[in-house]
Amino acid sequence: MFMIKQLPTMYRKITQVVDYLQHNSTKQYNLDEIAQNLDLSFTDFQRLFNDWAGVSPVKFLKYIGVEYVKQILNNSPSENDENKDTLELLGMVRLPNLPLIIEEITSNEYEDKGKSLTINYSFAESIFGDILVASTKKGICYMAFFDDQQVPFLSLKKRFPNATFVQQTDDIQQNALKVYTHNRDTIDPIKLHLKGTDFQINVWKALLKIPMGSLATYGNIAEIIQNPNAARAVGTAIGSNPIAYLIPCHRVVQASGLFGGYMWGTTRKVVINGWEACKVEASGTIK
Repeated sequence: MFMIKQLPTMYRKITQVVDYLQHNSTKQYNLDEIAQNLDLSFTDFQRLFNDWAGVSPVKFLKYIGVEYVKQILNNSPSENDENKDTLELLGMVRLPNLPLIIEEITSNEYEDKGKSLTINYSFAESIFGDILVASTKKGICYMAFFDDQQVPFLSLKKRFPNATFVQQTDDIQQNALKVYTHNRDTIDPIKLHLKGTDFQINVWKALLKIPMGSLATYGNIAEIIQNPNAARAVGTAIGSNPIAYLIPCHRVVQASGLFGGYMWGTTRKVVINGWEACKVEASGTIK
């Protein structure tokens, strides 16, 4: 019998399902066929999704489909929240965001490319794969998913070339990592210590306005920052987001209903959004 006990193992199996669907998007398929492709019995295939996402495979696959994404986009409130009643009527009231506090890295702190900064970093497992998390004394300065451990660390060093790096876990990191394993009500406010241009910071702050269970387009974000013609520049700033998941760039999708690119892999982006939709359902906000 197939037994899945660890979240990373379950995540890898889920990504195999999504990869299979993406590479066979024009092909008719059934769940038995997908289970066989993973060398799973149908019972174990069902258990995989129930254990990892809390829903059946059918429901999870619905949540990552183009039609569902379009439905969310069409019914998401605008910046003035005029459509909020529509969401409530649909039974799709969204979950609140994480309590995040952003502090920008000052020019003095980044003098000589971060020479005065000491950055702690550590590697951890999460429900969305392995992750590197790094922090200064003021907050999380970098968080990235990875398949190769060296890749995110080299990216971190590139952002802060002359900083002092110490491989150790601290309380700031541990609190941030609770997002993957704990009830959000038990998490202390997460402090982010960010380096970016004024435009990038504004875009990243706008991303924080997309609640869990909602989606936005690049044009929506451009409107939020009151620069409606800057959708392309918004996309570039989103692609520079240094804080995976906590700054939810994964919730920005194409107007067509396709998920589009993601710094940490399109498959991961699809899986994260599917998982979040499942959590919203578990909270009773999707009927």
